[in-house]
Amino acid sequence: MLLGTLLVLFLLGGTGPASAHAALRATDPEDGSVLKSAPRDITLTFTESVGLLEDSFRVLDPDGRRLRTGEPEHARGGGAETATVTLPAKLAEGTYTVAWRVVSADSHPVSGAFTFSVGKPSLTTATLDTGPAEDPATKSLYNIARYLAYLAVALLIGTATFMAVCRPPDAPVLHRLLRAGWWTLLGATLALLVLRAPYESGEGPLGALSADSVTRTLTGRPGEVLLARLALLLVAALYLLRLARLRKPFGWAGAALAVGLAVTWAAGEHASAGIQVPVAMTSSALHLLATAVWLGGLTALLVTLYRARLTPAAVTRFSRVAFVSVTVLVVTGVYQSWRGLGSWDALTGTTYGRLLTLKLAAVVLLLAAAALSRRWTARLATVDAETAETVVEAEAAVREKVPEPVGGPSLPAGPEAAWEPSAPVEAGSEQRSALRRSVLAEVAVGAAVLAVTTLLTSTLPGRAEAEAAAGTPAVVGASVTNVPFDVGTPGGHGKVQVTIDPGRVGDNSIEALVYGPDGGVSVVPELRISFTLPAKDIGPVDAELTDKGGYWGNSFLNLPIAGKWEMKVTVRTTEVDQVSETRTVVIR
Repeated sequence: MLLGTLLVLFLLGGTGPASAHAALRATDPEDGSVLKSAPRDITLTFTESVGLLEDSFRVLDPDGRRLRTGEPEHARGGGAETATVTLPAKLAEGTYTVAWRVVSADSHPVSGAFTFSVGKPSLTTATLDTGPAEDPATKSLYNIARYLAYLAVALLIGTATFMAVCRPPDAPVLHRLLRAGWWTLLGATLALLVLRAPYESGEGPLGALSADSVTRTLTGRPGEVLLARLALLLVAALYLLRLARLRKPFGWAGAALAVGLAVTWAAGEHASAGIQVPVAMTSSALHLLATAVWLGGLTALLVTLYRARLTPAAVTRFSRVAFVSVTVLVVTGVYQSWRGLGSWDALTGTTYGRLLTLKLAAVVLLLAAAALSRRWTARLATVDAETAETVVEAEAAVREKVPEPVGGPSLPAGPEAAWEPSAPVEAGSEQRSALRRSVLAEVAVGAAVLAVTTLLTSTLPGRAEAEAAAGTPAVVGASVTNVPFDVGTPGGHGKVQVTIDPGRVGDNSIEALVYGPDGGVSVVPELRISFTLPAKDIGPVDAELTDKGGYWGNSFLNLPIAGKWEMKVTVRTTEVDQVSETRTVVIR
């Protein structure tokens, strides 16, 4: 039931468009730029390293036809944070559309589009297509497998640690937990490996069946990390089988396997790119290990409290381990939060910061539940010590009244047999029940924290967002506004389609097409457009349109300040008939 609830929370939390960690910092040529001569290649620069696909670049000419380009590769001297492609030798005059798609270092695909013009801007039938949309089925299956992998590794490592440290007397139920964690992690890892290629390319789940998909997955870094995880799981299976036969506690080999599994997460996610990579990967692995030891161990403790006998001494030992885990979580969590946010403003001004605030609130609740558990553990230990002392005193009293027979048959069982040391003691039942409830609360809140953590790993960090904002925005796109008009005469109505590219502060190109009542392009004797920014008392700024033979335009419209500009469109259809309409356009 708990797992089902968490899956629902995760899926609902991921219904919006996913934001990968890599953000586009700059493009060459710049978005919306007008070049005197055709460029030889296109180069993108990101905030962190990216992986390339066969279809990472699609360049469309002014007529919407796709150009034959070279193979995508990283720019020479630019490192893995860049992506470049070679263009044909000769490009005709006009506006070109570039759609791109890469894979972020944290394994999430990210895409966008921009335009540039050679000679002068032109009307283009190409759309700003950012590549195939994420297939809903593939995305849902991939996210479920990813979250199950987190839960399974926590259960596997946490249960093993609990058995090694606490040494519970009744371990079969915990061996079943180990097997459940191992099989779940194996299935989730295989699912991630199979779905990797269609997830990157935006295809449906059946896209995994192609030979190209298999090759692309096995040769990419995310695929290599998943293969390493599978190899570690096979070694872990042999290790678990040996321990199950020999009934030995987990040792250094088990600890090494746990560290290896944690490193596969650090190597395949955001810690492997960006600033301070060695420190970040170490922190990420420690964070995952501490989470697994705490939350997985809590699950093992809860199952043992309900299904098997457990001494207060074992609970006390786990309480100490949990305290160390919490300390590690706090230290590594503070570092990772600083690395992801970059500034205090990002804590409230970004989605990443708001999710992090939610996680911190949940952690506070988790620590409160943990403190309650520690209190009940202390009480149970006290009761257990008092009960043990009472048992010793009672046994001594019985021996004084009933001397032990020497060389004769044993005495028949009587009331004094109830004081045998092996007999279960019911003392502390109230404390045990309270401890079960507090541990259950810890497991529930802890699993919710894990769900928020999973969402954080697929959200653009505040630091990356600030770095992207410092350079060229990822994709702004052209601003297209339709302005209906009617001069009040028969056939004197239609609309003006105004395109401002790129719709940003500074130089823009503006193009306007006039459509008549029949929806076709109409020729008018005059078209004027001006811009006013009332908030700053700027304007009117004349767009200085000229007739380009079928449309009106100007390649050098300068709008100096961002804001909501009022665009006044004046259409004259005859020598005496004209009308003006006003619309609001946003300049970023």
